[in-house]
Amino acid sequence: MFKKFLISIFLSCISLTYAQDEIPKDYFESPLDIPLLLSGTFGELRSNHFHAGLDIKTKGVTGLAVAASAEGYIGRIKIQHGGYGKALYIYHPNGYQSVYAHLENFSKEIEALIKKAQYRKESYEIELFPSDKELVVSQGDIIGYSGNSGSSGGPHLHFEIRDFNSKPMNPFIFGFEEIKDSRKPQIFALHAYPLNANSHINGHTERVQLKLIQRNDGSYRTEPIKAFGEIGFGIDAYDVLDLTYNKNGVYSVKTLLNGKPVFENTFDKFSFYETRYINRLIDFSYYTTEKRKIHKLFVEENNPLSVFNDVFESGTISIQKDSLDQNFEIIVSDFKGNSQSITIPLETDFKEDLPTKEINETEYFVKANAATVFEEGKIDIFIPKNALYDDTFLDINIEGLSVDLHKETTPLHKSVTIGFDVSQYSKEDQAKLYIAKVAPWGSKYYVSTYKKKDRLTTKTNQFGAYKLFEDNTPPTIKPKNFKDGQWLSNYRYLELEIDDAETGIESYRATVNGEFILMEYDYKTKTLTHDFNDGVVRETRNNLKVIVTDKVGNTAIFEAEFSRKN
Repeated sequence: MFKKFLISIFLSCISLTYAQDEIPKDYFESPLDIPLLLSGTFGELRSNHFHAGLDIKTKGVTGLAVAASAEGYIGRIKIQHGGYGKALYIYHPNGYQSVYAHLENFSKEIEALIKKAQYRKESYEIELFPSDKELVVSQGDIIGYSGNSGSSGGPHLHFEIRDFNSKPMNPFIFGFEEIKDSRKPQIFALHAYPLNANSHINGHTERVQLKLIQRNDGSYRTEPIKAFGEIGFGIDAYDVLDLTYNKNGVYSVKTLLNGKPVFENTFDKFSFYETRYINRLIDFSYYTTEKRKIHKLFVEENNPLSVFNDVFESGTISIQKDSLDQNFEIIVSDFKGNSQSITIPLETDFKEDLPTKEINETEYFVKANAATVFEEGKIDIFIPKNALYDDTFLDINIEGLSVDLHKETTPLHKSVTIGFDVSQYSKEDQAKLYIAKVAPWGSKYYVSTYKKKDRLTTKTNQFGAYKLFEDNTPPTIKPKNFKDGQWLSNYRYLELEIDDAETGIESYRATVNGEFILMEYDYKTKTLTHDFNDGVVRETRNNLKVIVTDKVGNTAIFEAEFSRKN
């Protein structure tokens, strides 16, 4: 599979093969030898981030051969329980990178390298950076097999192309003409926003949904809206590809006022550091309550996203007393050029004595461009600079060792720190304490808890209720595909189910006859799996010992005997 060639020639190609402002249209090939159908597209509006690649369907199964999309070398391998799961990163001689994530396993040579490193570190989770001489690949070489590892919601291959600065780029730019799309994007809803104290739309001073009327040609219009002041619009839209039912992200949205460009948002490239600004692009409050994303077609302060282009006056419309009637148009497009439009007639309508937007002034005021600390009783709260997008009055209610920290409908760009003074507890009791986020319906969820002396802290990027709890219950460990004393000669895998109902699994370790064995943990199925093909179990009679620890240090131990002929 792997072909060795002169590394000096390989490296010199990085600067000579392609300039990165000249996109190589035929350089990358499909990583799967099946018709390409997508369940996710580049730039989709996901929870707290933009989608960085293409999600390629794998017919609902795992184990399809994944090939190198272009020549290069595997320069990074990362395996984790969540996130991308099992992922490979190929560095190409033209400076680009390609990423293959949620894999089930790897080709034989790569698998051997990984297993060796995992046993050396005695850890399933691992990150490797092979040199440019170790794992050289040609286009089409099999590098792994598709899976469902990590934070994947079902079998598929997540595929990315990144530039030389590791910025994800839209793979459609590089070709992939075999992906068919002859269907227009769909617009689910249109919303209008009064944006300052004197603004109103159809007599409303808050966001209002506008009724869409479909024309004979399939495009949309609205009834004339009567407005005044500074206003903006937002859409709930998605794209649909041929032969699939998935609701994918749209490629481009632009607006025009009387035929002149006002706003354009195109998903060609972005940086990972800016991806959380998605919470400024969408109507975060609406998403929190309605679970639907309104894509705002105007740029508010503290939104430096690079996906904007050709934005005039922040994309907003200013309607004054002497303004003439105007036409506003929204055009939503996919990468193939299919488009859908909405025409919105605007009429000037100045009104006085409309209700003003109420601001709940509290004693907890935070300026967006300054760090702030609040302390009350046993709890302290640190809000770093630029954690909030706007200057905000916070609703904070502290009772004992619990805090209701503002409203979940307000987005946080950076994590705030909540501290709890636990000096009244003994050291033994302190060890079992943890911080949890409490949902409005009462369920609690462990959040990362840090202990230092008599203080517990957590960092969170969500407002809401947080409270101190105690966990004295150890995890559970159960054999899944065997019984104590069983012969396992015909078994390839040894499986156990592990779980912790309160704080979750922190670590696990398994040994056979006192020797470490590698076990893969799938948190979605709560399963620990050992592959006997690793070859570390060599005895006929074997003593298995598994130790599992939760996130406050409660430990469970499982022991069993099994026999097998090798």
